[in-house]
Amino acid sequence: MMLRALLLLVMLLLGGVAWFCQRGESDAVSAEADLVMAGLGGFRGIIAEVVWFRADRLQDEGRYAEMAQLANILTTLEPHTPEVWAYAAWNLAYNISVMMPTPEDRWRWVEAGLKLLRDDGLRLNPKSPELHREIAWLFLAKIGGTIDDASPLYTEKWKDAVARTAGDWTQLKMEPSLVAYIDREYGKQDWDDPKASALYWAHHGLSFKPTGAVRAELRQVLYQTLMIEAVKDARFAPRTLQALREAYAEAPSPMLKDMINRFRAKFSL
Repeated sequence: MMLRALLLLVMLLLGGVAWFCQRGESDAVSAEADLVMAGLGGFRGIIAEVVWFRADRLQDEGRYAEMAQLANILTTLEPHTPEVWAYAAWNLAYNISVMMPTPEDRWRWVEAGLKLLRDDGLRLNPKSPELHREIAWLFLAKIGGTIDDASPLYTEKWKDAVARTAGDWTQLKMEPSLVAYIDREYGKQDWDDPKASALYWAHHGLSFKPTGAVRAELRQVLYQTLMIEAVKDARFAPRTLQALREAYAEAPSPMLKDMINRFRAKFSL
């Protein structure tokens, strides 16, 4: 009974968090979240476990809208756990979005997932390679990819978002100096294309020296993005081959070796 009361308290307080989010008052969001944490005390871990369990059940049942509400609670209970932000954003961008009737409606949920990761998750976990990986994959596979038949609209929406910045990359939470470095290191990018942002976030994530699967996946975003660019413009091919070799050097596999050989043959490298 006490646990249910505490969970209800969390949900009520989160109403205030959501209100501040809509107004763009990030400092107030942090203060509100701190208030929630202080009020829960030793029950915080217990409630988090209960919410995780319930969210998993809802996911199994395909009840994604309800799951999104619980995911919002989880980001407040465990704001410095990257997995929580990835879980919540994935639900918005991949699960709920495809339930929407029109591409425009889908984009709103995809964009909400992106902003949750980039504007909120990274604000609280700025050096998380896991969140950089999630953002990079979102740009490569969802916004600029082919896994969603609404992706052409997403690409146009992203192009509009880039245009609205008028060159001020900070509006998209991107560092102007790193944007310039990406152009120098990997070749001049078409920043209207979401795949350029995939390259940016993957490179940025690698700068935090991740290990294991996260590092391999960030490397994968790099070479897959560059391979797509090389098909369009062969001048990207040498840097793509370098990215493939770097990935192979860190995590050798027959698949990568074969990919390198086929890529070399295709571009006579």
